[in-house]
Parts: sequence; structure tokens; C-alpha cells
Amino acid sequence: MYFGELPVAEAEGAILAHSRRLDGRSLKKGRVLDREDLEALKAAGIERVVCARLDDGDISEDRAADRLAEACRGIDVRAGTAFTGRSNLFAERAGVVLYDQARLDELNLVDESITLGLVPPFQAVSAGQMIGTLKIIPFAVPEGLVRIAEALAGQDGPLLRVKSFASLDVILIQSKLPGTKESVLDSTMRVTSDRLAALGSKLISEARCDHNQTALAGAIRRAIAAKPGLILISGASAVVDRRDVIPAAVEQTGGEIQHFGMPVDPGNLMLIGRTGSVPVIGMPGCARSPKLNGFDWVLQRICAGLEIRPQDIMRMGAGGLLKDVAHRPLPRASARKTEEAGKETSRTGIAAVVLAAGQSTRMGDANKLLSTLDGKAMIRRVVETALASSAGRVLVVTGHQPDRIRAALAGLDVAYVHNPNFAGGLSTSVRSGISALPEDTEAALVCLGDMPHVSAEVLNRLIAAYNPVEGRAVVVPVHAGRPGNPVLWDSRFFGEMQELEGDRGARSLLTEFADLVCEVEITEAGVHLDIDTPEMLKEAGGLPDEVT
Repeated sequence: MYFGELPVAEAEGAILAHSRRLDGRSLKKGRVLDREDLEALKAAGIERVVCARLDDGDISEDRAADRLAEACRGIDVRAGTAFTGRSNLFAERAGVVLYDQARLDELNLVDESITLGLVPPFQAVSAGQMIGTLKIIPFAVPEGLVRIAEALAGQDGPLLRVKSFASLDVILIQSKLPGTKESVLDSTMRVTSDRLAALGSKLISEARCDHNQTALAGAIRRAIAAKPGLILISGASAVVDRRDVIPAAVEQTGGEIQHFGMPVDPGNLMLIGRTGSVPVIGMPGCARSPKLNGFDWVLQRICAGLEIRPQDIMRMGAGGLLKDVAHRPLPRASARKTEEAGKETSRTGIAAVVLAAGQSTRMGDANKLLSTLDGKAMIRRVVETALASSAGRVLVVTGHQPDRIRAALAGLDVAYVHNPNFAGGLSTSVRSGISALPEDTEAALVCLGDMPHVSAEVLNRLIAAYNPVEGRAVVVPVHAGRPGNPVLWDSRFFGEMQELEGDRGARSLLTEFADLVCEVEITEAGVHLDIDTPEMLKEAGGLPDEVT
């Protein structure tokens, strides 16, 4: 690949290395320069530009990233469409991330131009969580390097997979001593039940007995008779030796102790055994707290159906000091379900805001959003597309005829906010929608209710391109050289969007923040088509709203 300065006259088809701001337009890094771009550069008095040009045998950064991400991904892993040489990898189900760290190292040692970063092996993840990112560093790489990396990624099966959680029926046994408070046992039961629920399992029963070998052995026998998938024992006194009360009780029932202790703190004094085919865990005292501890690491693997061997526990020392380290709980509860066929994994922090408040003044008395296309109301088509995208939530802004809009969207999983000032123009609906978003919203995809020919694939491409850390804080679809809609805005702009006025959206901000705008080339002309008149509706094959 050639990289360096080129005369503007010789730069057609080359890749622009650095963004350039010109009067009235901005040429973004990575853009393939066309004749119109060169004329704009010449008009601005620019004679030379830093560019990259692919050699024979080179593969562009996005093609290389797509190929390698596809080679790496295994069961329950989805690869996002590459953008600027980056393809992110997502878990499609809640579970435990599995990969061979030595093989990951081999792939990263192929060449500095190919990089793959993953979450730690055996980390518990939720559906939709990003678990890796494959980044091609330069604008292109030789195909030979890509083939070597592909072979490593696919050797003996794909490098990366997620082992999904199974649904286990679990029994909890708690022992007590004189003076043990029932409230402590009640709290332990609630914490354990919540911990299991986060992993897709459930606590089917709980038993309490005296803290002695005979009483515990009896409770274990009764638990075994119920044929659970896992038995947990929370002792009134911590296990301090393999011959202590809990391990002795397990062995008295015919079970075996597989391992005692672990190089993780909190969690050192954990016991793992087995009675027949049923795993038994003697819980460390720290497991009474919902905070992350070594017990979680073992429980997550068991709930994913993975075998736990003594050497697996002995290898948990790297990263095993958990004290005073802030850890977020498994975000399973906040992950949106994405079992719908063909739906991309949800980006929970991104909201689609559908503007459906306008008066349709150019349509006469009819409400254009209630016009039908292929037998379906226009606004319903737009909202269903938003729901089919990877946006985590959908908010509909109503104004004119709100009851009729809601009726047209009956049965759809959306939130609503009403804009009483809808007559004041588009900006009032944008402000209403942005102000109604939850505080944890990362970005908003502002969709127009009269653009029914924008597909879910287009929305997903915009969402995939969004990365404020890399300077892609505003994402705009571009077709045939012209920007279109919808536009995705990072939350940093929500304040400026609240100051908009009149019948214009937030497009005025695109020029002001041009350096943070990412343009995504779209082949679909629907990003330009908003249906405003009866003639346009007829041309699109639609039928007008029957005004009542």
C-alpha cells in the first residue's frame, strides 16, 4: 500500500488519510476521493493531500476486518459490520466467554496491522454485550497476512464462542448455630436467589439445619432425593479444613470433595464437591453479599454447564484480588431480549426517537402518517422498522391527533411522549423526544415518521458506525453524495438539541461539529424520501388517510 502525499490532480480513487474541512463541506478521513472532491480541494487552494492507495493484493481495512471477524466468531457470537477497519463482536446469548488465550496471542503476533481484543476468558456476559473488537490498523493489509490470521482464527474451530447458561434447579442448605439470626439466613436466601436468577437458574427450595455433621448429612440426602442440578451449602461457620463439618457431611452421604480453597479474595474458603452427578458447593462467607467474589466465578461456569476441575480453580489467581475493586453486576437484567428472528443484537444505550407529531399541512385534511402503504399505516411501518433494528428502545413523539397515532401503533413495544407545542415546528418534537429519554441513554437515532422506505439494515449500519471515542459522535447516512435521514446523535449534543427552534431539526449542528460527523454511504434512496404531498404518496403506491 502506498501512503504519502499526492498531487490533488493524481488523487482520484485514493483514500484520504486526514479529514479536511472546506467551505460548506467536510471530507472525512478514510473517504475515497472522487472527481467532485478533487474539484473542491482545488477550489480551496489545496494542491497536495496525504493519501493511501492500495497495491495489488491488498485488502481494504473493512473487508479484512469482516473476514477475520467471521473467521473468529463461533457459537452465539455475532460480528458487527466493519466500519473504519473495526468489527465489534457481540454475545448473542447470556453465558460465559470461551477462547484459547494462546491462540489469541498467535493471531495478534501475525502482524502489527491486525489486532483482536477480547474480554477475559470465562467472563460472564449478557445477551447483546460487546465481547471483543477486531481492528485493522492501516487502511489496507496484504491478503497473505489476512489468510494467515484467518487460518489461526479458524484452526480447530472458531477462536471465540459463548457457552450459554442452562436453567438449573438449585437447592440451598443453610446451617445455624445458637444465636444465628433468622434475618441473616433470610437475606442469604434472597441474595442467592437473585444471583441464580441472573444466570438463568432458580432456587427451588431452601432448608435449614443445625451446624453439625449428622444434621447436614440428613439435609444433603433430602436435597439429593429432589434431583436438583446443583446443591449450595451456606455454613454458620466457615470451612477451615477438608475434615471440617461441611466436607465431612458431604462425604458421609457418599459424596467426594474435589477441591478446597481458591486463589481469589474474597472467596478463599470455598469448597467444591460432588455427590453422584450433582455438584455441591460449600459457599464462602462472602457469598452472603451480592458483591462479586470467587463464588461467582465458579457458579457462572457451573450454570454454563462447564466442568470445574481443581486446576481450573488454581489458575484463577490472575485477577483474583477482588477486594476494593468496583465491579458491575452481570447486566443480564438490563439486556433487551432479542430472540426475534433476524433481529440484530440490541444496543441498549441507543434509543430510536420517532417524530410523529406533525400536522401534515401539505396533505390537506389527511394525516399523512396514517396513510397506508401495502395495507399498513405509514407510521406503523416506520416504528416497526425501528423496533426491528438494534436500537435498545423506541420512543414515539406524538402531537397532532395523538389518539389516532397510538391506535395505529397498538400492540407495539414503544414508549410515548406527547408534544403539546407541535404546531411550533419540528424542533419542538425533537426537544420533547430528547427530554423524555432516560438518563442512561448514550445516543439517540432521530427518525422521521414520514420516511417509510428506510430499512432496519440502514439503521443498524448507522448504529454500528457510532463510536464517540473514535470521533464518530454524529452518524449521517449519505446516498449519491447527499446526506439524508435518520441521524444518530451522541448524548453530548442533547443540550444543544434542546435549544433548537422553528421547523428545522438538528441539521444546523452538523456544520458546527463537522469534525465529529461520520458519513455512512448508503445504497438505499429511502434516506432521502420523506412523503409530504398527495402526489408523492401516490407515486410511492400509498393510499391517503380516510379522514373521519
